[in-house]
Amino acid sequence: MKKHYYLIVIFLIGLSPIRAQRVYKNAARELGVEQIAEFKAFLSLPNDASQTEQIEANINWAEQQLSSLGFNFKRLNTAHLPLLLANKIVHKKLPTLAFYMHLDGQAVDLSKWDQENPYKAELKQKTGKGFESLPWDALQGEAIDDLRIFARSSADDKGPFVMFLTALDHLKNINKKPAFNIKLILDFEEEQSSPGLPEAVRKFKEELVADLLLILDGPMHSSGLPTLVFGNRGIATLTLTTFGPLTSQHSGHYGNYLPNPALALSKVLASMKDEVGKVVIPNFYDGITLDETVRKVLEGVPTEDAAIKKRTQTRLNDQVGNNYQESLQYPSLNIRGMQSGWVGEAARTIIPASATAEMDIRLVLESKPESLIAGVKKHIQNLGFTVLDHVPSEKERMQYDKILQMNAKVSYPAFRTNTQAKEGQWLTKILKDYYQSEPVIIRTSGGSVPISPFVSELGVPAIGVPTVNLDNNQHSPNENLRVGNYLMGIETFLAILTTAF
Repeated sequence: MKKHYYLIVIFLIGLSPIRAQRVYKNAARELGVEQIAEFKAFLSLPNDASQTEQIEANINWAEQQLSSLGFNFKRLNTAHLPLLLANKIVHKKLPTLAFYMHLDGQAVDLSKWDQENPYKAELKQKTGKGFESLPWDALQGEAIDDLRIFARSSADDKGPFVMFLTALDHLKNINKKPAFNIKLILDFEEEQSSPGLPEAVRKFKEELVADLLLILDGPMHSSGLPTLVFGNRGIATLTLTTFGPLTSQHSGHYGNYLPNPALALSKVLASMKDEVGKVVIPNFYDGITLDETVRKVLEGVPTEDAAIKKRTQTRLNDQVGNNYQESLQYPSLNIRGMQSGWVGEAARTIIPASATAEMDIRLVLESKPESLIAGVKKHIQNLGFTVLDHVPSEKERMQYDKILQMNAKVSYPAFRTNTQAKEGQWLTKILKDYYQSEPVIIRTSGGSVPISPFVSELGVPAIGVPTVNLDNNQHSPNENLRVGNYLMGIETFLAILTTAF
C-alpha cells in the first residue's frame, strides 16, 4: 500500500510543473506573429474621430473580422458616430460578458513622429540612441518581446482589439467554444469623449445589458505583472477667461495703468492650491475616507513612485496623498493649458486683451461633479470677481471691476467596482492560476473612460483588463506597443475566454 502511495505522490509531483505551464503561451506567440500582417493592415487605416470617412473604414474592417468569427452585429446609431454592437451566443443559458474597446485614435502631428507615416506600422528596437527600425522578418524566435510596434493606436486601442480577435481565432481553430456568451461594444469616438455613448445606453438599454463589463483599454502596471483595474476617475472640464483692454495695447504706453488679464488669471489659479498641491477650495475632498481595507489594496500595488520621478524628472511632487496610488483616490484640479498674448519669436510688447486657462477636474466615485464646479465658482467670486458664462458686454465691462468668464462641462462620472466582489474574485483567480502570481489590483486608475454611463445606467459591474505597456506614448507622437505585451495579451484573453463565469 505504501509503495503505491509513494508512486502516486511522485506522479503528482511530476505533473505539477505541467500544470503550472502557461498552456496558451506557444499558441499565442505563433498565432500572434502570424496575425501581424492583419494588425498592420488595421493600423494603416487612419482613425481620427473628427474625420467621419476615416471611421467608416475602421467600422467596415471590424465588421469583416467579426463576421468571420461568427458574430452577429449591428450599428447603434446616435446623433454622433455609431457604436458597433456584436454578439456571439454560445448557449442561451450561459451568462453574457460584455467587452468594451474603442477603435478611434488621437489626431497625429506628422512633424513629431520619428517615421514617415504614423499609420504605416514600423518594427523597432531600443538602442542607446533611442529606437531604430527593423525589417518585419526580425519578428521571429524567442527574443522578440522587447521589440516595439510603432503606429498610431497600436496600444490605444487597436492592439487590445486585435489581441482579442486573435484569441477567438485560436479557439475557432481548435474547435473550442468560449465559456460564456460574448457582447462586444466598439466605440469609434472615445478620443472625442464619446458624445453618443450616453444616448446609446438610454436608447438601446435592453440590448446592452450584460452580467459583467470588461474594459480592454489602458496600460498594465509598470512591473509587467497581470493587472486588473476596478475603477476609473471621471472628468469635468472648465474654461476660465479674464479680461483686460478691449484689444491688446502697447505695454510702453499703458504699462502701470491698464490691468493685465494674464496676471489676474495667474493669481486666481495660484489661489486654488497650497504649497504642497492640495486644493484649498472648501469641501473639495468631502466624502473620501481610506479605511484599512482600502489601504491594504493600495499597499498591495508594487510602488511606482521612484520610477515615475525618474521617468518624468520631477523631484518635488504634490502631496495630496502619501504616494502615487493614494493620490489617485482623490479628485484632482489641473491646469491643462494657458494662453494669453504671444510667446517665443512672436512675442510682442503688449498688454493682452484676455487670458484663458483650460482646466480639468478628475472625479472619483465620491465626488459630486456639480458641487466641485460650484465650489470653484464660489472660490473665484470670493476673490472679488463677477463670474459670467459669456463674453462680457460693454455695459458689463464698465459695470464690474473684475470679470471672469467660466464655462464648465461634466464629460462623464467616475465608477468603481468593489475589489472583493465576486466578479473581481473570478478574474483575480484566473490570472493567478494562469500566471502563477498575484495580479496587481488597481482600485482606481487615474485615466477616465467614457463607458461610465453604461455602468451607472445599467448597474453592470465593470473591471479593466489592461494589456499594453505603460510607456506606450498613447495620445502622443511615437505611440507604440511592446511585442511581449501583444503576445501576453492574447494569452490573457484565452485564459479568460475559456473559464466559466
